[in-house]
Amino acid sequence: MKCEKAQQSIVLVTYGELPDEHLSSLEEHLAGCEACTRELKAQLAMHEALACYPMTDPSPNLLASARMRLDEALDTIPPHGFLTRLRSNLYSWLGHMQGAPALMTLLLGVGWLAGNFTDRYEVAHQPKLPSPVVLSNTTNGTIADISGIVQTPNSAVVQVTYNRVVPETVQGSLDDPQIQKLLLIGTKAAATNGVRTDSVALLANACRAGHQCADGPNGGDIRSALLVSLRYDKSPAVRLDALDGLQPYIVQDQSVRDAVLEALMHDSSPEVRTRAISLLQPVESDSSVRQAMRTVSTTDESPYIRTASTQALEGTAGIQ
Repeated sequence: MKCEKAQQSIVLVTYGELPDEHLSSLEEHLAGCEACTRELKAQLAMHEALACYPMTDPSPNLLASARMRLDEALDTIPPHGFLTRLRSNLYSWLGHMQGAPALMTLLLGVGWLAGNFTDRYEVAHQPKLPSPVVLSNTTNGTIADISGIVQTPNSAVVQVTYNRVVPETVQGSLDDPQIQKLLLIGTKAAATNGVRTDSVALLANACRAGHQCADGPNGGDIRSALLVSLRYDKSPAVRLDALDGLQPYIVQDQSVRDAVLEALMHDSSPEVRTRAISLLQPVESDSSVRQAMRTVSTTDESPYIRTASTQALEGTAGIQ
């Protein structure tokens, strides 16, 4: 098979219309032709991309134009076969036999039998869909969902339309808004706990290093994501990373300070609470911070937390 013929077969195989007898020739050609293999992969990728978009209804002008072209094409169709023409002629003769009831009844019976036989013949000899071709493509991802199922009438052939999830990779700086947006998604929609932990750690490191966590395109979103992780994440390590990322904003941002105070009072991890005490020391002039530390230093169940709070208060005894 030459490349020109293979290109035509590639178009047919992507639509499932290539006859069975041509499949083996195409597969042999693809095994030795890199250009045609790339063309087949491009065709499959195009169909997968088009399947992601919803189908829209055609415009009235397009429908009218298509009907006109269909009428013109029907006019060029050659005459039908003998059986079809015989059935048409029988129906036309019936119009001339209205004055002869007996002959008309006979012709009606013959026409019905002939029509029934013709329908059965056409159904029995209608062309069958070619068997599907399974071509491996390493770029395909897992199946995301099934978007359509169609069964060919009077057969066991089923056509299933589905969409794939294709993994992608992007590389860039922590200051890149796209990288930041993907890391934000990783804090709440990660495939594994390790991905979520890495996302929070990277965002926290970026904030501590002075990256755009305040005024950049995603600065406010990054700070909000760290606040959510500090309050609700089940991993103490993730909460510790979130605390470290929020450290530069404790002084000027009251919402960050309140979240750190909440961690001091209610977090289940002693490491997180101890870290919160050390981060709050620069703002102990705030009456709410001092009141929280006094409460913890006298009523907390953990001796270690009580001692740490007392030492923090003694270190700033001159601040009133």
